[in-house]
Amino acid sequence: MPNHALPDEDLLKRLADTLYQQGYLALPDALPPPLIRTLQNRIQALDNAAFHPAGIGREQDYRHLKRVRSDRIHWLDSHDPATRSYFDWMEALRLGLNRTLFLGLFDYECHFAWYPQGARYQTHLDAFRGNNNRRLSTVLYLNPDWQTGDGGELVIHAPLPEQAVRLPGLATPSATPELLRIQPLNATLVLFLSEVFPHEVLPAHKPRYSITGWFRVNTSSTRQADPPA
Repeated sequence: MPNHALPDEDLLKRLADTLYQQGYLALPDALPPPLIRTLQNRIQALDNAAFHPAGIGREQDYRHLKRVRSDRIHWLDSHDPATRSYFDWMEALRLGLNRTLFLGLFDYECHFAWYPQGARYQTHLDAFRGNNNRRLSTVLYLNPDWQTGDGGELVIHAPLPEQAVRLPGLATPSATPELLRIQPLNATLVLFLSEVFPHEVLPAHKPRYSITGWFRVNTSSTRQADPPA
C-alpha cells in the first residue's frame, strides 16, 4: 500500500484544541484523497457476506436488537496491507493527542460499518457500563456521492446528567439536546469523547459506509494489558 501522508503538527493541534474546548468535532476532507480512495476500494471489494449484524453491549450483555441497531460490520486488521496506512494515520493521531492532551490513549480498534437502506442506530453511548476503556470515538465517512436528503446523519447529543442510568449500548433513557448533526459526507472525520456524548445514526435512505473506531485506555491494574473489545 502507498505511503500516504500522515497528519501534520498543525492539523494535530487544531484537532486537539477543538477536543479540549468542546469534546467533539467534525472535520471535512480530513484524510488524504489517495488514502480515502484506497479505503473506498477496500470496502467495495468486500462481499456482503463479509459483513455481520452488529450487536450492542459486551460479554454477557452482548445481544442483537435490530430495532435499536441495524447496521452490519466488518472488523479491520492493522496487518492488512489494504488498511495499514489508515492505522498508521490513527497512530499518529493517538500520539499527537496524548502529547497535547495527556489522554493516555493506549490502542485503537475499528471496523467498516455498512448501513443498508433504512438502517439506523438509536441513541447510545460508546463506553459500556462497568468498562469505560473506550475513551475517544472516531468515524470516517466513505460516501463519495452522498447528497442532502440521503439521511444517515450522525446526531451528537449533550451529555447525560451524572445521575442518569447509562445502559450498555442501549438507547439512553431520556433524550438530551442535540449539539451537532453531521451528514456522512465523503472523507469527513468525526471525533468525540466516548463516555460523554450520547449519539445516534438516523435512518439511511441509501447504503451508507464508514469506518467506526475507538481509542482505548489500558484500565488494567496489573502488568497485563486489557484484551481487545
